[in-house]
Formats: sequence, C-alpha cells, structure tokens
Amino acid sequence: MNFDLADIRAFLSVADFGSFRVASENLHLSQSALSRRIDKLESALGIKLFSRTTRKVELTTVGRAFVPRAQNVMRELDDALVGIKDATERISGLVTIACVPSAVGYFLPAAIKRFHASYPKVRIRLIDEYSSEVLVAVARGDADFGLTYIGTQEADINFEPLLEERFVVACPAGHPLAKRKRLTWADLTQHAYLTLAQGSGNRFLIDQAISQVETKPQWICEVRHVPALVSLVEAGLGLGVVPRLAMPPKGHSSGLISIPLDDPKITRVIGLISRRGHELMPAARLFYQMLLSGSENRRNEAQPMQRAGIK
Repeated sequence: MNFDLADIRAFLSVADFGSFRVASENLHLSQSALSRRIDKLESALGIKLFSRTTRKVELTTVGRAFVPRAQNVMRELDDALVGIKDATERISGLVTIACVPSAVGYFLPAAIKRFHASYPKVRIRLIDEYSSEVLVAVARGDADFGLTYIGTQEADINFEPLLEERFVVACPAGHPLAKRKRLTWADLTQHAYLTLAQGSGNRFLIDQAISQVETKPQWICEVRHVPALVSLVEAGLGLGVVPRLAMPPKGHSSGLISIPLDDPKITRVIGLISRRGHELMPAARLFYQMLLSGSENRRNEAQPMQRAGIK
C-alpha cells in the first residue's frame, strides 16, 4: 500500500488531539502537509478515517477501530528501534565524500549533524572540489561517493538524482535591486557584477545558457568557488549569480537575498554519484541512504516539487 509510518503518525496525532491545527503544530508540519498525509492514508486504505466539518474533526467508526492497530504498529517500531540501538552505537569507520563546494555551506552541515547524532562513532571526511574533480575522486576510489551535478553519461558511474535547483542572483539586502521579485540578465548590466572563473562547471552552465543574450553583465571580480563569490556579495562588492542552495536560508544573519533570475532561467540537477558495481561500506551506505531518503521526503512535501541544489 502506498503509505508510510509518517502517515500513520499523522493519523494518530489528529486522532489524539482531535484537531488538525494542534496536530500540525505537534508534528511541526503545515496543516496542508498534514492534510495531504491523512488523504494519502485514507486513499491507500480505501476508507474515511475522519469526519471533517468546518467546526470539528471526529473519527469515523472505521477510524476508531483503526486507532489501536496503528498504535500497535508504532509500538512495534519503537521496540524494534530499541533492539537495534546497541548495534547502531557500534557502527564506526570513516566516510569520505567528494562534493562540490557550495554543498559545504548550507546543505551538508545539517546532514552531517543528523548523521552524527545517529552514528557518533563514524567520522566524515569531505573533499570539496570542482565538479570534474569530484567525479575523478569517486572514479578512482579516493571517495566513497560524491555529491555533484555531472556524471550521468559516465559508464562506470551511478548517478542518483537528489535535487533540482535554479540559479539565483545573490543580492545584499540594502542593494537597489533587493526588493525586486525577479531579475533578468539585462538588469545586471547596470550594477557591479561578480563571476565564477573559467573552468568551473557552473560557469560553463551559465555561459552556455546566456550565449544568445545580447547584453551581458561585465564582471569586476572573478573567483573559483561559489562560497567565495557569496562571501564577496555579502561584503558588498557586487551582485553574483549562484546556485540557490549556495545561498543562506531566509532570515539568516548574513542579510543576503536570493532573487529568481529569468531570460533565460538556468537550472541544474544535483545527485549522488558512486562507482558502478562497487558496494559501499556499511557506514558510507548508511549516509548515502540518509541523503536519498531526505531528498525523497522533501519531494513528497512539495506541491509542486521544489528542489534545492549545490555547486
């Protein structure tokens, strides 16, 4: 059946509180996301679990009968987790990940923190390099797996797509363009512009996309890696075009703003790469699967799918 434990947990929370609003707050979900989980569970089971009106939420007769069964499922899961806790704590080793530099800024730290909380004896080594060097590191075995946006055409490399992101304009909050909802390449020609150096995979994607643009911005400073470009924008040196995930989240103390860029819109797909036919060691496989499952959860929560990316 097409439902998961998160859907059952959502059902039990609504049944317990008798309110979608309170249950959504308890689960740290939006009410719309919680409603989608209940709809998904009801659709999979082919029954109505709740009778909903504008004033109240009540369990149906079938819903009341389902509560103890759902509770048993969650109880058995808890017992199983307790049973494997000791085994989890015994897992150790070193996981080496080759990744494009912007993954280190705002994407991988949160993932590493979650992984370390579950597997405190596993150490993580990052190789942050250009996308081409990430591919080489994985191909020759210097890294267990990689996080990048190239490799889909390589015969000896598996590419598992994670995220799709667009390129945005990195803009200081006090800049004249900061209140604009969207920008075009022509808008950038009137302002100081920072760029990535030739040889960067991101620079190649940008140059290829704007090859037919008549008026292009002229750069005043060129850097090799996306995080350095973001730092220069934060310092007030100018504007830059970077992958969305390289930017700090909304409300971050940096004060930087991500403005969608059109004419043309540029996107890229980020994925996990590994050597074809090569089995990952246990610790590396656990981290690899965690990244995959995290991406799947984000896709399920987005309507339509909103993905983030890296460089």
